[in-house]
Amino acid sequence: MTNKTSPSAGILLIFSQTFAPDPAAVGQHITDAAIAMARRGHAVRVYASSRGYEDATRQYPLKENMQGVDVRRLRFSSFGKKNLLIRIIGTASFLIQCFFIGLCTPKVKGILFSTSPPMIGFAAAWIHLLRRVPIVYWAMDLNPDQLIMMGKIKEHSVRARVLERVNRFILRESSAIFALDRFMADRLTKRGNFAEKIHIDPPWPHDHVIEPVPPQNNPFRIEHNLQGKFVIMYSGNHSPANPLDTILHAAVALKDDADLRFVFVGGGLGKRQIQACIAEHQLTNVLSLPYQPLESLKFSLSAADVHLVSLGENMVGIIHPCKIYGAMAAGKPILFLGPSPSHIADIFHEHEIGWQIAHGDSEGAAAAITRIRSTPQAQLNRMGRNAQHLLRERLSQETLCNRFCDRLEKALAIRA
Repeated sequence: MTNKTSPSAGILLIFSQTFAPDPAAVGQHITDAAIAMARRGHAVRVYASSRGYEDATRQYPLKENMQGVDVRRLRFSSFGKKNLLIRIIGTASFLIQCFFIGLCTPKVKGILFSTSPPMIGFAAAWIHLLRRVPIVYWAMDLNPDQLIMMGKIKEHSVRARVLERVNRFILRESSAIFALDRFMADRLTKRGNFAEKIHIDPPWPHDHVIEPVPPQNNPFRIEHNLQGKFVIMYSGNHSPANPLDTILHAAVALKDDADLRFVFVGGGLGKRQIQACIAEHQLTNVLSLPYQPLESLKFSLSAADVHLVSLGENMVGIIHPCKIYGAMAAGKPILFLGPSPSHIADIFHEHEIGWQIAHGDSEGAAAAITRIRSTPQAQLNRMGRNAQHLLRERLSQETLCNRFCDRLEKALAIRA
């Protein structure tokens, strides 16, 4: 895309602990935005971690040019997710390094940051105050909301109050705030008078690399012995915020169905639960696999007959289940495990693209899956086409990424 106006002089700094080729979703979307801004003629420099988000043994080049983006990866900025202390140390190290980089880098015209790592906005906000550089906050999830809802901290604890004050500070100092859905925007506006600078932009799918692949020609299905099977797939981060207990209990109940497979692709803390369930019940109908490379997503996502998307009962507006968009890009119907009202429930009310089940109703989930299996293939295909059409018309990467960049450019032109 050609730039509508001449980019202003200076560097757009982006702070994100994850960045391509790391498969974490936040990093992938930050990568898309960075490359899009570089194509518009902006000088873009990204600071990320030199190690993998899920797998800290994986190392990336300390410096490279990625489609016009100057990528610089910092040592001692991520040590994996083995325990909370290790994550805190990695986060603190990354924040401190980014703070001094932001202070010392000449000709900075703006800073974009998200929620990887949490509280990176605290460093960006202080850079803004000290240098009068505009900052833009891309909220991928909300804390301390998530920690409170998951029972990690108490709502009125000192830690929660400190995090809340830091959040309000970040929101106040940001020139623009991007929320992923209307429920997240509502939560943010309750923190202060920020409505005028909040934009609602859902995360886009990587539809440039995702397309339907016929099952008979799909190497992922062949490699994992899924030919002739009906596949229910969960693909993405396995987080306690997106509980999978209900579907796992259904998988146990349906374990004698030789032609049914539950495939869990991705990583995260909840991955252990999948593997423990497989071991405890000696399940042969459940397959647990790691994140797939971006270039292989079209094969893994197309291997499903139905995609499972989960959203925790109390997580509406706190996190956004962006995995639904990859499923839609692959032209597959959705089995939504989560509450209503919610962003996905909104989509379901307007478009026939899937089914909704409730957390905790394992028997209902098993019965729903049995009914879905008996659904005529023509109807499944129609639902998948509905999802793909909706995505192309309203939620494509080209549409959403361009709109995001337009708004980002406008925000960066605002000087405090």
